[in-house]
Amino acid sequence: MTRTEMIQALDQEILKLQHAKQLLQGSQKLGSRINELVGKHSPTRPRTMSEEGRRRIAEAQKRRWAKQKGR
Repeated sequence: MTRTEMIQALDQEILKLQHAKQLLQGSQKLGSRINELVGKHSPTRPRTMSEEGRRRIAEAQKRRWAKQKGR
């Protein structure tokens, strides 16, 4: 990367940060604007866990309980 390319990349990042700062300072709907900036969104479908996953978690919890009871 040449020096000129590095400077251009830095300028682009500065512009992005300045834009984000303006949005945060002037927006009444901060929650939705922040989500747009960081790229977060709610999942479109509920998360599900497999039977095997539930079984492993249950077994691990039972081992923790047994260990605590044995003390």
